[in-house]
Amino acid sequence: MDKFREKVRDWLATNVPESADTLETAEQVALAKRFQAALYDAGLAGITWPKEYGGQGLTAAEQQIFNDESADHDLPTSLFMISMGMCGPTLVDLGTHEQKSRYVRPLLRGEEVWCQLFSEPGAGSDVASLQTRAVRDGGEWVVNGQKVWTSGAQHADFGALLARTNPDLPKHKGLTMFIVDMHAPGVTVRPLKDMTGRAPFNEVYFDNVRLPADSVLGEVDAGWFAAVTMLGHERVSIGGSVRRRYDPLGYHNLADLAKRTGRSQDPAVRAELAALYAAERALSLFNTRLRQESDAGTPPGARGSVAKLAGAELLWRAVSVAGLIAPQETIAWEDDEGGELAAAINATPASSIAGGTNQVQRNIIGERILGLPKEPQVDRDVPFRELRVGTQRQA
Repeated sequence: MDKFREKVRDWLATNVPESADTLETAEQVALAKRFQAALYDAGLAGITWPKEYGGQGLTAAEQQIFNDESADHDLPTSLFMISMGMCGPTLVDLGTHEQKSRYVRPLLRGEEVWCQLFSEPGAGSDVASLQTRAVRDGGEWVVNGQKVWTSGAQHADFGALLARTNPDLPKHKGLTMFIVDMHAPGVTVRPLKDMTGRAPFNEVYFDNVRLPADSVLGEVDAGWFAAVTMLGHERVSIGGSVRRRYDPLGYHNLADLAKRTGRSQDPAVRAELAALYAAERALSLFNTRLRQESDAGTPPGARGSVAKLAGAELLWRAVSVAGLIAPQETIAWEDDEGGELAAAINATPASSIAGGTNQVQRNIIGERILGLPKEPQVDRDVPFRELRVGTQRQA
């Protein structure tokens, strides 16, 4: 293990670029792809993924070494968060041999970027109410509908699409997950700006998009199982990614900011920073445990919701600490540092929504971990076409 740690440390010291990972320009996207390819070629991407499909086939111990060593570097890898943290693991779990052989290696190498296509204008927290349709036409599927809040779709080559294939079944039972080529005829991606002024999200339209029969990921009409599988990976990924050493709201940056603003000796500031550090560390250790168990064959299941909820609440705690340290930079700024801090604060509300709202996470934790009674659901066994959800309310 010492030799592997030395390899990781030396490679990162030599190869991590200096530029910030904001993905605002084509040059930065190209830089991210070059870095990911080099990371893969060095044997440091897909460390625990199956060697048969392009992974390194190593253990969770090597992955933890890489995580520890990379924490001191600002890696330009956010472009691949959905690919590596959500779509890729679901491909490994549910994909056919042919699908894994085709998609996993180029995904790990950054040659092909993936996005997740779940939410719709009328199906946000209640994803099972989605109305994008996939209809069988001979040996193909024809997809029509709209998705929204799709992170990174503007850069994506492929997407994991959840669509309704049988409206005569209850809403959770008539769904299917597909692999969709984001460059196929009929796919339209439009950016959506958030209140940071950036456009990390998109709305995506599907107009008679034709998919081959072998694009089904998992089983036909078993898309809810595939969705739950991916959401479990997503929540662990989000929970583990919200705290980055170079995040303006991370403990290290806020502690440095306290020193520069002369607030580091204030007892109230010191107490809040200590609490923030403890919460960050606890979440980091929890996510490490989930990743190690997942690598050993135990999926995170509902515990992914614990990581996701803790990550969202941690961001709000960090916003409060930032306001205590530098209140002026949270509402008005002139320099780049203040602007990045304000942008991070403006992005924080999304943490309580993306990947399932905090309320949804608490329901999952209560029902599936604590064993509390489920909330009444009168529509669970009703055929979807009979429901008045989303735009069907006007039918």
